[in-house]
Parts: sequence; structure tokens; C-alpha cells
Amino acid sequence: MLAKRLIPCLDIALGRVVKGVHFQNLRDAGDPVEVARHYEEEGADELVFLDISASHEGRDTMLDVVRRVAEECYMPLTVGGGIRSVEDATRLIQAGAEKVSLNTTAVLRPEVVSQIARRFGSCATVVNIDPKRVPLPEVGGPDVEASWIGPAASWAGYVVPLSAHRPGQVWWQVHIQGGRAPTGKEALSWAREVEQLGAGEIILTSMDADGTRNGYDLEMTRAVAGAVGIPVVASGGAGTPEHLHAALTEGLADAVLAASMFHFQEYSIAACKRYLADRGVCVRL
Repeated sequence: MLAKRLIPCLDIALGRVVKGVHFQNLRDAGDPVEVARHYEEEGADELVFLDISASHEGRDTMLDVVRRVAEECYMPLTVGGGIRSVEDATRLIQAGAEKVSLNTTAVLRPEVVSQIARRFGSCATVVNIDPKRVPLPEVGGPDVEASWIGPAASWAGYVVPLSAHRPGQVWWQVHIQGGRAPTGKEALSWAREVEQLGAGEIILTSMDADGTRNGYDLEMTRAVAGAVGIPVVASGGAGTPEHLHAALTEGLADAVLAASMFHFQEYSIAACKRYLADRGVCVRL
């Protein structure tokens, strides 16, 4: 049995670790090197480093910060934000990343996912998927619903598929640009597509749950994990060890990613691992 992984996430803006709610209202959580060193000592299985404003600002990920963090960490490091080409991925891996993660570029230029997978392997190729629950309009029937096109300009030309329908008439719409831009893509179909493109792992972040500390979106996590054959990392909403347990069991996640509950030292990674192990979850102690 493969061990489940606990993964702290370092969201970086202007060279500092930050944390917000619903991708907004960011507050400072420390220096990335110091935070990474702390997690190394705590026994984290991996570290995810996301330059959350790079794509929105149209710039590269900060290589110097990546390099300094990599020098302090011996655990695997996944880096994302502002990766627009296989050359960008190469620079990050040379700086110390073991995996690179795409989000905006994966949607706008999906061929880049395949190029990176061919160059470095699927094991080094991660796609971040950031869905938000979006209500469907009141319409007359399945045929009409299947052909409904959202009114926003950024949705123009996208059709909401029947597979998007969920209880309560909502669907999980993928967002990019740090959660700022809706894409018209539905989470399950996009997850299947990125697997076919060559991604070896998905980080699935619920925009609705992000920063709330009320628990992961278990329904969405379970649906995506069941739709693909590659590991799914649950992200967004962790606040207690119980939430981690629920995502790994009820949500069928292969790993859990958390920020606030670890950054502000309310729970240690070691304590969370002991909690999970005591409840029969296979983790590396």
C-alpha cells in the first residue's frame, strides 16, 4: 500500500509566503526559506511552492527563491506559477524542483503539458486545477441544458456538458490566472484531458473551500479522483486533522495539501501523521 502524503503549500507573492481566503485577502505567513526549513524538520513528505501572482502579472517564477528553498529542503519540491514553456520548466528543475506544476498555461496551451511530460516524464508533470461551483440557469430540459452557453465573455464558445450537472444544479468550472478568470471547462472532463496529455498528478483546489478551514470539498475530490488513474492531491479548506482524514478516506485523495493550519502552527505535521496512523491511514512516520 502506498503511503498517503501530507504536503504543506507555500503560496508566494512578492517573495513572501502568503495565505488568503477564496484566493483573496492575502496575509503574510513568513519567509519562504524559513518556512521550508521548518517543514523539513517537521517531516513533511513534499513541499509545493506556488508563485500565485506570476501568471496574472505575466512574469516568470522567481528562480532565486526556488533555488534558496531547494537548498534548504531534501524533500521533493513541486513548483508552479508563470510556467509558459518547456524551457521555463527546465530552468525550475535545474534550480532544484523535482516537479513542475501548470495551471493557466495548461488551459491556454495544453501542448506544453505534453512537451514537459516527454522531456522530464509524467512523474515530474503536475497540473493544478482550480474549480469553483457555478449555478446553472433555470432551463427547460436536458437538451437545452446541454447546449447552454454562459453569458460571460470569457465563456464564449464553451458549452456546458451534461456531465457537469450536479445535485442542486451546479457545476465545477475551472478557473485560471490565480482564480481570476473562468474558463468554461468542467473539472472532471478537464482532469481526464490533462491525464491524456501526460500529467502524472493533479492538485485539485476548491476555490469555494480555499482558506475557509471548514474542510475539503469531498464531493468534488471524490469525483475527480474516481475519474482519473493518476494521483489527486486534495487542496483547499483544511483546518483540522479530521479534515485531512476525510479527504484521504471519503474523498479518495492520494495526498492532502494544506497551508493555514500548518503555517500558523496550530497543528504540526508530526501530530497530524500520528492522528492519521492511529486511524489506519498508511503514512510515513
